[in-house]
Amino acid sequence: MTLNYGLFVNTIIQFTIVAFAIFLVIKQINRLHRADDRKAAAPPPPRQELLLAEIRDIIKEK
Repeated sequence: MTLNYGLFVNTIIQFTIVAFAIFLVIKQINRLHRADDRKAAAPPPPRQELLLAEIRDIIKEK
């Protein structure tokens, strides 16, 4: 029975290269998604919250 160490080492190296390439691709995709999230502005607060903040500010002044 022969053990093919070369084939085993070759398979491990190929797996490592493919895994690293997939890792880089996924990392870039995540980076692009984060950039899109930063561009999307938060919606303005509801009118009720604006009015409550205004009332709070008036009370603080007094």
